Amino acid sequence: MTQVDFYILEADSDDARLRLACKIVDKATQLDHHVFVHSTSEDEAQKLDELLWTFSQGSFIPHRVVREVPAEPPREPVLIGLNHEPATGRWDVLVNLALEVPEFFSRYERVAEVVDGNAERRERSRERYRFYRDRGYKLNTHPV
Repeated sequence: MTQVDFYILEADSDDARLRLACKIVDKATQLDHHVFVHSTSEDEAQKLDELLWTFSQGSFIPHRVVREVPAEPPREPVLIGLNHEPATGRWDVLVNLALEVPEFFSRYERVAEVVDGNAERRERSRERYRFYRDRGYKLNTHPV
């Protein structure tokens, strides 16, 4: 069964939220996991794309932004998707940046929910927490 981790930031900042997503992606790829980042806007995907190149000195995480489901399984260990599920293949970790629970979340061993101090996003994260809890998923919270 999928394990769900909520990473809670106090800061109300898109930059802090995306930097935390990069740290989660970095740690997952160091453990040889394949990661799908569920993004909801072109702007967010582009910022994340840039950050994955620059968020840490000397870091490079092979990744690609995909705007539609790829026809073949990708070679990169990290995909940033825009409002769609990933292609078939090995995907271990889902980093969810959306306000809703993605329909395809249960395909993953782990889901990382990134939450910042923005009032609307915080309230929507509580709804996602209840969704997972009410269905019996193992939940962890990590104040950052």
